[in-house]
Amino acid sequence: MGTYLCLSLAIHYLWEYLLYKLMVGIASAAICNVLEPISEETGLTLNVLNQGTGYTLLSFGWGCLIWQPPALQFGKRPMYLLPILATLATQVWTPHTKTNGQWIANKIMQGFVGAPIESMCEISVTDISFTHERGTYIGLYALLLAGSNSFVPIIARFINDSQGWQWVLYWCAIFCDIGFVVLFFFTEETHYVRHTQSQSTPIPPTQKRQLKTYANKIKLFQKYDLQKLNQLKGMMNRPLIFLTFPVSFYPGFSYGSKLVWFNVLNTTASLILGGTYNFAPNMVGVAYVSPLVDVAIGPACTGWLGDWFVIRKARKNNGIIESEHRLWLFTPSRLLILGGLILWGVGAAQDIHWLGPGFPMGVIAMTNTFIIQLSIAYCIGYYRAISGEAIITVILVPNTMSFAIGYGITPWVTDMGLQNCFITARFVVVLQVCTALFGAQVWEGLRRKSLARYSKFVEEMARAGIVH
Repeated sequence: MGTYLCLSLAIHYLWEYLLYKLMVGIASAAICNVLEPISEETGLTLNVLNQGTGYTLLSFGWGCLIWQPPALQFGKRPMYLLPILATLATQVWTPHTKTNGQWIANKIMQGFVGAPIESMCEISVTDISFTHERGTYIGLYALLLAGSNSFVPIIARFINDSQGWQWVLYWCAIFCDIGFVVLFFFTEETHYVRHTQSQSTPIPPTQKRQLKTYANKIKLFQKYDLQKLNQLKGMMNRPLIFLTFPVSFYPGFSYGSKLVWFNVLNTTASLILGGTYNFAPNMVGVAYVSPLVDVAIGPACTGWLGDWFVIRKARKNNGIIESEHRLWLFTPSRLLILGGLILWGVGAAQDIHWLGPGFPMGVIAMTNTFIIQLSIAYCIGYYRAISGEAIITVILVPNTMSFAIGYGITPWVTDMGLQNCFITARFVVVLQVCTALFGAQVWEGLRRKSLARYSKFVEEMARAGIVH
């Protein structure tokens, strides 16, 4: 009964914030299947439109340095509400962009204001879940992130055909409006301050045990959060310092080494399905049913099954959960991504049946849910006390990698051709996979060597009252 109650409460608190993830995720992927009509009407080239997507991904990552510190300092709730309103505004603005500069500015702004989608939801998950449950809930987060990116292309082209490409963006604005209303009236702050004796900020007696009214729960700022010492500067600097921690950099690199290939798939979907296989534009969108189905399988494998695997490993380890236990679950994604890239690019170049490229669309999408869940859970599993800042480090790396690949994929495919491009990509993946061959024991050793530095930052943040 107690387990069921805890699960019910966790789902109650989580679904609203995951709704934010879904709404902003839909807005971030809305235009990927309507770039051609946008190009035809505005005169902007496909290369410029794709570059805009790259700038959005870059801003998603580096914008976390601006949004995450205020969320940890003053509370997460206002940092959900303001960005979703700003995302709504960018969606209304997009149909009115007419020049290269306006388009790039719009995409940079959309990424910046949407940055909390990358780092804050994960910390809300850790606020209200136990270690042995975390894989399941982060798996749900990964499902909504990858699922929104797969769902939107299915409907976007039909909206374009019936209402025009502008309404793809307007519908995203409507979804964001709905999300804002739900967040404002039905969610409360998940941020919890763990008071320690070393903490310099006194604990107000009224804050120790106090039942909150509904009006109190939906206040933008809680009184205690406004009384804490201002630590914004340190919270903006430390994520960059954490890049020097191998165990902080590696999850980000692993995340990025899989995410970039799904971005490549998105960028080349119209070229392969529409060009090689003569799919009608709306049928290119329907092909995303394959990723949509497979991303629902991924979180079950690395979420629920991953939690079971970690508990099983802990029982063999005298009841102690080690962060590296989750690294064993990376293996399936490494194998799947290698085969998926060959089927997608080389298969299309050889004119195999359209099911050949259709299958790896789902496989590559599924590996994304693997890697999102595992990378985040691995980082948070070890850097629990400073996870609010360490997660920024994890996000900076893959988003920067995605920006680079998005900026160069069009000339890469154009200059080398599909077959040579994806054969080269396969060798890049092999090099990425080799970084994991160090094995869990080596990463555990590196983690233990960083313990002294980690402890120093934990003490520094505990004194400021911002540990998790």
